[in-house]
Amino acid sequence: MGEQSPESVSTPIGAVFLSYASQDAEAARRICDTLRAADIEVWFDQSELRGGDAWDQSIRKQIKSCALFLPIISKHTHERAEGYFRLEWKLAVDRSHLIMANKAFLVPVVIDDTADDDENVPEKFREVQWMHVSAGETPPDFVTRIRQLLSGEPPQPPTMVRRPTAATTRGSSRLRPSWVAVAVLLAAAAAIVVANRFWTAKPGPSPAKTSTEALAPFSPPPHSIAVLPFVNMSGDKEQEYFSDGLSEELLNSLSRINELQVAARTSSFYFKGKDVDLNTVAHKLNVASVLEGSVRRSGHTVRVTAQLNNALTGYHLWSQTYDRDLSDVLQMQTEIASAVANALKVTLLGDLATKVELGGTRNPPAFDAYIRAAKAQAIASTAKEEQAAVDGFTQALRLDPDYALAYASRSLAHTDLAATWAASVPTIRGSLDHALADARKSIALAPDLAEGHLALASAYEASLEFTRAGEEYERALTLAPTNARVLRDYGIFAVSMGRKDSGLTMLRRAVALDPLNYNAHMYLGQGLRALRRYDEAIIALSDGLAIEPGVDIRTELGITQYLLGDLQAARASCERVAGEYDLGQQCLAITYQKLGRHVDAEAALTKLKALWGDSGPTVYAVVYAQWGDTTKALEWLETAERLRTPGLEGLKTSPLLDPLRNQPRFQAIERELKFPN
Repeated sequence: MGEQSPESVSTPIGAVFLSYASQDAEAARRICDTLRAADIEVWFDQSELRGGDAWDQSIRKQIKSCALFLPIISKHTHERAEGYFRLEWKLAVDRSHLIMANKAFLVPVVIDDTADDDENVPEKFREVQWMHVSAGETPPDFVTRIRQLLSGEPPQPPTMVRRPTAATTRGSSRLRPSWVAVAVLLAAAAAIVVANRFWTAKPGPSPAKTSTEALAPFSPPPHSIAVLPFVNMSGDKEQEYFSDGLSEELLNSLSRINELQVAARTSSFYFKGKDVDLNTVAHKLNVASVLEGSVRRSGHTVRVTAQLNNALTGYHLWSQTYDRDLSDVLQMQTEIASAVANALKVTLLGDLATKVELGGTRNPPAFDAYIRAAKAQAIASTAKEEQAAVDGFTQALRLDPDYALAYASRSLAHTDLAATWAASVPTIRGSLDHALADARKSIALAPDLAEGHLALASAYEASLEFTRAGEEYERALTLAPTNARVLRDYGIFAVSMGRKDSGLTMLRRAVALDPLNYNAHMYLGQGLRALRRYDEAIIALSDGLAIEPGVDIRTELGITQYLLGDLQAARASCERVAGEYDLGQQCLAITYQKLGRHVDAEAALTKLKALWGDSGPTVYAVVYAQWGDTTKALEWLETAERLRTPGLEGLKTSPLLDPLRNQPRFQAIERELKFPN
């Protein structure tokens, strides 16, 4: 077969599409030649244009129209391998959900000893029968089987001998077909119910729909979208941070279009590395469309391929490949955002470029430093890791002193250091001073940057300047009404200030926009607890715990169980995290005391004080309040008010401080804090 470019080849209906890793080209050629010798049409792309504009357009057309998709599976197609075949596989998996039940489409072909229950291939591939052709040497039965499938005959196991796998030697029946579900596909104008055949497969960690969920009504907002993490095609795992960072920047760009509802970053990135189809993603995030793609970086140049799909119908809406210098990344984000808005028929208000590029940089090294720091901040779980994020943002700002978004991000990191990690009052004060200065600089550079106002609100809140914090939260929400982080932070602040209804509304809205972020559920649980709605709080916290069993949310659950009077459950929850999370000791101190284990309670408080030092007076006040030691509780609260340490924002509504509310000294502290009306 001669070398042909994608645009020069026309695939007739009924053709077979061969997808393979470049290392398996020779085996794929053997399969292709055998099928063509039997007068079976085959799409077999061996051009060097894979990944370009012509390739993108042609490949999507071929996969959409071919009759059978044959992924060639081997050790070269392990999940850590990079290659354009990965995008072909994803397109095929997405299309497979639209294929009628009596028509086969995916026909995996393994050419070495890769087991057919190998979890390094898409789950959808493992739901159907595999064929084995060693090194691409195809026996007559293989050709016969392909003919049968092309003719529309129902799938039957091949007669060729298959190499035993771990599953078959154990006598597993997971490869035998069974009718187990009916999926609902919604067309653009009306709901069309079609039968869809599934093959039994062992459950994995991916958030796959149950059959009940699949049948549930699905009616997402029409202008809602999720941005999945783009695939790193650079051939270097060290470049993963760049593809993730660029994906997040594209997500942020779209979220600045008020006419769009964009699923938040944490929920969209939940699916990274998981073999889930677009239908599942759409249902989990309640979105009508999904943007996905790939990133290939080489030095200061980058190729980005983006594709937008309608989640209701599964049909492709738009795609484009961009080759850019890194200094043009901001302009590229604007172009993609504009194309997505046009494809979704969104009426844009105002200048899109101004919104998308607000607070950004055209300095490639600064952009690179920023996305490295942003990733470090997103996963920080220690003071050292949080400081590393601060240092990364500082590097970005050295390279571009006018990078408003970097100032806002560094401000938030400084506030986290002060409120979460600082072990002394001077350290708290220093971090908050830096946070306030950075936030103000961000706003001076970009007055309409919501992130800058969010950063300033957070710093004011930690500094106990509640009226100013409320004003900045309100400004951030006005600028970014669908930003889940703004809604979450403002919501819990509003509840703490006594604005119960509006705060709870914002917290629920944050969960709707970021349903797979356990923090969103944890904040909702905290808000419900502040309203003394303990049963509902436990449900919200349990939902978050099911997403990620973090030590912080388990502690919040334990405290809520304590308030509900379920002391044994509270003890169990907090004992599980006490060695990993310092506030777990607070939970144990109050729970042990209520259980009559006074020595253990004193020991937990001693550990708590060793961990928090003079930065935790509010934490100690809670313990003494629950122990009934009103004098010591009030002394610690007065110390907290005098030192202006973070944590007093919850004084007005925290149920843990209820034993003190009738005390004149407590009421005096509340007046001094000047909570807004």
